[in-house]
Amino acid sequence: MNDDAQILIARLLTHQTLRRDDKMVKRALSDEQFRIEVDKRLLESGLKLLDNVYADHVTIALHRNVEPKIFGAKDIWQNNNFGLTRDGVALLVVLWAQIILPKRERQETHTTVDDDQTDMFDKEAPIPRAEDTSIGISYTALLSDFGDKLGKKTRMDMNLGVLAKLGFIERRGDVILEGPLLDLLMDTDVLKERIINGALAEVFKRAPLAAAPRRAPVDAEAANDPVVENPRADEAATDTPN
Repeated sequence: MNDDAQILIARLLTHQTLRRDDKMVKRALSDEQFRIEVDKRLLESGLKLLDNVYADHVTIALHRNVEPKIFGAKDIWQNNNFGLTRDGVALLVVLWAQIILPKRERQETHTTVDDDQTDMFDKEAPIPRAEDTSIGISYTALLSDFGDKLGKKTRMDMNLGVLAKLGFIERRGDVILEGPLLDLLMDTDVLKERIINGALAEVFKRAPLAAAPRRAPVDAEAANDPVVENPRADEAATDTPN
């Protein structure tokens, strides 16, 4: 068991994220003793395992107790070790609000992109996977709606490139899709209320920017998938970038 915990942690440090259906990840999520061992080893290094039932991946992050010691005292600490600029963080929040919140609603109502609306019988089913419920947004529409507020095309393109490299998003042609970290490193409980009733309240009164389902034909997917390098493990060690 100890060796398996070591291997799982080493894989997470190396690859940054692993899918929930990975054999060792599934064991960590279902085997209490194995999870205790993994959590213990991570805590000894000031880390923790991040997962939620709405995301298709898991990752690791700094434990809250050590964040001030890593990033500095509260009066000078800015909780953003990704090096994102102010407009980059704003773009990240907009993308999270436009992609993750609608996906969460579909998952909570057990509605998938391909859901058969003619099914009249209630069925007990697990929460749908992100890849079955996550819908991308149009880059063209995003630029039209937010370009002036987020640095216009040049700055937005630069920040989208950074967010893709960090693993927050994926781009396929004109469509911006959820990356493995977008639903893991954002604090939904805190952000949801602020966004829906606050800064982006007006956005949610408009028609959504839905563009296309996450899934695509295999040949098109292979042709359009960008090669995205995972950010370093230390760059992923936070769960509420501001």
